[in-house]
Amino acid sequence: MPDQPVVVLQGVEKRFGDVHALRDINLEVDRGEVVVVLGPSGSGKSTLCRCINRLETIDRGTILLDGVPLPEEGKALARARADVGMVFQSFNLFAHKTVLQNVTLGPIHVRGLSKSAAQERGRALLERVGIADKADRYPSEISGGQQQRAAIARALAMDPKVLLFDEPTSALDPEMIKEVLDVMLELAHDGTTMIVVSHEMGFARAAARRVVFMDQGSIVEVGSPDSFFSAPSTERARDFLSKILNR
Repeated sequence: MPDQPVVVLQGVEKRFGDVHALRDINLEVDRGEVVVVLGPSGSGKSTLCRCINRLETIDRGTILLDGVPLPEEGKALARARADVGMVFQSFNLFAHKTVLQNVTLGPIHVRGLSKSAAQERGRALLERVGIADKADRYPSEISGGQQQRAAIARALAMDPKVLLFDEPTSALDPEMIKEVLDVMLELAHDGTTMIVVSHEMGFARAAARRVVFMDQGSIVEVGSPDSFFSAPSTERARDFLSKILNR
């Protein structure tokens, strides 16, 4: 069904010992939608991302990907995870492989693409993120911003149903942040389904269809960027924005 949400979370709970990281999370993300998740440190934003990608198991609730519950383990989980692209704050590139090898590894070994087809697609994606000239470099030979763009190309190479970004600019120098956000903005405008955990308010305003505000493991508020930034409906969100926007 074309109108079926790509990602659905129903009553999702997650604890780490005494820490209640996610509390009764209910969220749907439509195809082509960009959802930006905001909130203070420790509010559960990154845990939410990691549960959608099954890097963390959930204690209760259901996560559906294209209408199908995420498998618990094994090959079915590996296949499902291939449909969920993930871009981490620390790039997570293989240091001993070139940029192009990093991008083609998944398509060859998981999707079964031939090496030549994967390389052709990989070079096109590196062109798309603006680092085609770095294809044969190793991660240590390029800047942090270029490494993060390579990580985005690697995620896109799997042709995922949804792209998750976990604070993708927080490890970057200020001048590199814009080059990564520009790539993400372009993806958003191209209709890529994205869930973005970020502190970048400008990106949230420009790219999000919806803003999700979290605090203490709960979704406190959901709204359009316009309504959230101009007239948040909760005291907690107003307090958060006053501290963030008035720095």
